[in-house]
Amino acid sequence: MEDNCCCHDKKTIRSEEERKKLINRLSRIEGQIRGIRTMVENDAYCNDILTQSAAVNAAVNAFSRELIGSHLKGCVARDLRDGNDDVIDELLDTLKKMMK
Repeated sequence: MEDNCCCHDKKTIRSEEERKKLINRLSRIEGQIRGIRTMVENDAYCNDILTQSAAVNAAVNAFSRELIGSHLKGCVARDLRDGNDDVIDELLDTLKKMMK
């Protein structure tokens, strides 16, 4: 998946399709967050807000899974093939942060 490789200056070159897919997910998440804000402003029932909050968490997790998959298949695989084992420690540190 060479199109999705990280460059050595810590950037990732994504295809237009992948970029659009990620941005669409983020736009949906933004909309969900705005909806929650409106619910709070309108004094919506706590349980209804919590339900929407859970939906946002699920959407963020789905975004992260998509990005991790792309990172593993592209950046990490390429770096390992090139002999750069430091990418493993970098990924482990990132996963630790995500699992807090």
